[in-house]
Amino acid sequence: MSDAASKRDAFEAKIRAYVGLKEGLPFECPDPVNEPMIRHWCEVMGDENPAYLDPEVAKKTAHGGIVAPPTMLQTWDMRGYAMRDPALIQNKQRELHKLFDDAGYTGVVATDTEQEYKRYLRPGDRITAETTIESISEQKATALGIGYFVVTRTVFTDQNGEEVGWLTFRVLKFKPAQQPGAADDDRRAAASKPTRIRSPRGHDNAWWWEACDEGRLLIQKCSECGALRHPPRTMCGKCQSTQWGSIEASGRGCVYSYTVLHHPPIPGYDFPCPVALIDLEEGTRIVANVAGCEPEDIHIGMKVECVFQDVDETMKLPFFHAVK
Repeated sequence: MSDAASKRDAFEAKIRAYVGLKEGLPFECPDPVNEPMIRHWCEVMGDENPAYLDPEVAKKTAHGGIVAPPTMLQTWDMRGYAMRDPALIQNKQRELHKLFDDAGYTGVVATDTEQEYKRYLRPGDRITAETTIESISEQKATALGIGYFVVTRTVFTDQNGEEVGWLTFRVLKFKPAQQPGAADDDRRAAASKPTRIRSPRGHDNAWWWEACDEGRLLIQKCSECGALRHPPRTMCGKCQSTQWGSIEASGRGCVYSYTVLHHPPIPGYDFPCPVALIDLEEGTRIVANVAGCEPEDIHIGMKVECVFQDVDETMKLPFFHAVK
């Protein structure tokens, strides 16, 4: 056996020892399921289902009262902006990621999540989350670099210990495939620069990305009721029609909310990285980067306009700049 193969076997033995381990102790979510948080979530997501918002209407449904949207499940487990929970600062998943980092697998990118909901949550439910390191793949060669897919599974239970849902979260820990070129070789250095993660173009959204390639910001429009919606999807959330067209947005809007990413650094992105939820003047919202100003100058209500920028030779994206 070669020295490289021996080292790889030893490394894989270390990381696989974490499979099946709990990330840490079960975490009792800080707040019970509550109507204010349901309302805020629905507002941000644009979900106007009265079963989540209107007590009188909700009483007449099969639920007999207000319930939380199922896809809101992970919201109850959020630890807050500071993320100072000791269980997060040092746990088995952090230890595992440090092993990867020390071995040169410094890149990380989320790839997918699967979720299942056992029942609707009601105001007053107390949720506990427990995360397990479920699996680590064989070594894979990907476009980003050689690495391993790590899957965690979080199980959510209620105040009676009954399972109400679960989710898996998969990340790729990888050695960046592109290494820096020689300092005196500009061409190689440029070629080695990591690029942004490509958004998948499928049957339902390729038309939108193709418009971006042309420098046009489109909004999907229901052909039946005229409702506008974004991001693109197959069915209208208001009337359930699957017939749709699109309109071209003016690109003008204002910052509804925003965050500035500082860590962890992701190859291909400039940090700090401001990301905002933009209220377009047509009435829909879009998540996009804010550029052309310092992060500390961004504020809620700031007037912005869309400017398409080439992020590399093959991709153009909408950025929003402050209106001067």
